Parts: sequence; structure tokens; C-alpha cells
Amino acid sequence: MPYVNIRVAGELSKEQKSNICEGVTKVIAKEAGKPPESILIFIDEVKHENIAKGGTLLQAPK
Repeated sequence: MPYVNIRVAGELSKEQKSNICEGVTKVIAKEAGKPPESILIFIDEVKHENIAKGGTLLQAPK
């Protein structure tokens, strides 16, 4: 059973999450030869203030 964890800075709309899950599922099913119903996808939305790049916390887009 393939397991995919996607972490994003900020929030995504329900439609964005749905589209991402659909696309990722199609690619894994095709490339790994796994049935789509066996693919689990978890999307973690992380506040910008909890992510740093180059030692500096990210700023939320304005």
C-alpha cells in the first residue's frame, strides 16, 4: 500500500487538495503499478511560522 505525505506551507482549498490527490494517485498507480484504491495520501498544512529556510522563518504571503 503506497503511502504519500505532502507537506505544504500555508493552507490549500478543498479543490486544490482534491486535484493534488487525483494527480498524485494517477502517477503512482501508473508508475508503480498499484491500484488507485490502495494509495493513501496525507496532506499536512503547516503554518509559515513553523518553517524556516536558511535559518529564517518563512513569511506568510500577503
